[in-house]
Amino acid sequence: MSRVARLSSRARLPLRCGILALALLLSGCATHVPQVLTPQITPKSFSGQVVGSEQVWPQPDWWRTFGSAELSDLIEKAGADNRDLAVAVARVMEARAQTTIQRAALFPQINAQAQALRSPSGQSGQSISGQSYSAGNSFGLTFGASYELDFWGLAHDNLRAAKEALKSARFAQQAVALTVTSNVASAYFSVMALRVRIAIANENIKAINGILETINLRVSTGKSSRLDLAQEQAQVESVEAQLPMLEEQELEARVALAVLLGEPPEGFEVKTQTLDAFHLPVVQAGLPSELLLRRPDVAEAEANLAGAHANLDAARAAFLPQFALAGNGGFASTAINALLHGPNFAWDFGANLLQTVFDGGKLIGQKELARATQQELVASYQSAALNAYADLENALGQVANNSKAEFHLGREVEAAREAFTISQLQYRQGVTELLTVLQAQQTLFAAEDQLAQTTLAHMQAVVHLYEALGGGWMESAQDRTQFTSDRRASLSVAPQ
Repeated sequence: MSRVARLSSRARLPLRCGILALALLLSGCATHVPQVLTPQITPKSFSGQVVGSEQVWPQPDWWRTFGSAELSDLIEKAGADNRDLAVAVARVMEARAQTTIQRAALFPQINAQAQALRSPSGQSGQSISGQSYSAGNSFGLTFGASYELDFWGLAHDNLRAAKEALKSARFAQQAVALTVTSNVASAYFSVMALRVRIAIANENIKAINGILETINLRVSTGKSSRLDLAQEQAQVESVEAQLPMLEEQELEARVALAVLLGEPPEGFEVKTQTLDAFHLPVVQAGLPSELLLRRPDVAEAEANLAGAHANLDAARAAFLPQFALAGNGGFASTAINALLHGPNFAWDFGANLLQTVFDGGKLIGQKELARATQQELVASYQSAALNAYADLENALGQVANNSKAEFHLGREVEAAREAFTISQLQYRQGVTELLTVLQAQQTLFAAEDQLAQTTLAHMQAVVHLYEALGGGWMESAQDRTQFTSDRRASLSVAPQ
């Protein structure tokens, strides 16, 4: 190799090294979101899952499985008029506008300006304070353009953060919608259960009054003392005192339901009176690894983490020099009819580079803040995942245990009703004392009331299970930034 060739090769070596360093630097600007779904926080199965049961995820219209047209109408109205949901929709609009603002940094900024000036000249004319001037005219039409080169991806990082914020707002809207739907169903069932309890109390009062008639007859014939009459009167007053409290609770449940529907409580009514017409569906969870894809609150935390990572990338890019191009062109003339003539056109073009030399640690502080925020949101995402699993476990347990309790309480009510009937018959025949009748009556009333409450708890547990399973919502593949260990093995994740 000639001496000239060797010199040429040596001259190109620094250039190649510079290009390689620049390529490495650019590749480091766009990094992957840290993967934080560790096996320690992902269970292999759900302890409350029924062994051998079919894994059925809810449908988006899961509330229809209860078989109530009125409930479906109320949920549809809440979806249109609920105020919390309206707030969530507005926040999505805000996030979408912020994305538009950040996207604008990727495009040139073009401005136009037209001006017309009238100023005095030094020639003879009108006299002002002893001096003579004549007015002169000037006209101008200028255009300016500027473009900041996103050489290090700063603008793209900011846009990525805005897009993740938009995703987070959309997921938050879905979470609010799911919560509103579940709350409407729970409040609706509460109204029904309280009406059942009121009906039970009225039936109990009716039964007590029937016994009072028997006691009055026995007292008048001398077969019973006034002690029996006083005891039964105390019993009826006790139940009468509970009735207004139940009616107040029913009113409060209807008021809460009206607020969920976005309408004033005055005049709001619910037509259904009992829980008998409702169907309790069977729903089960699928694989634990799929649950996080079906929880909008977890997806919201995932998007927040991805947005924080984009902000960290932007904070890193802010250390690098920023390049900008600028150009101006326009026309200037003393006569408007000659403004657009070629000789009156002028232009200029330039570029500039901006590099922060000293800012008192501002950029370093911004980077450390972004890093700390990312660490916070890593923990928040992991907490959201753990809470989702815990929420589902609780819901599965509530459904199973309330179902068992409801079954046994139903049998207790049957036995207590038979005992009460027998005790009344024996008392009328003088075979047993009033105390036995009172005990049987109290047992029946308490069992019926407890059964109504447990039935409500069972139905609300099913609603909670639907909510814990995500209510039929599903995160799309393009929105995901976190992956389970089996999926992550196929991804190339840059070290953080």
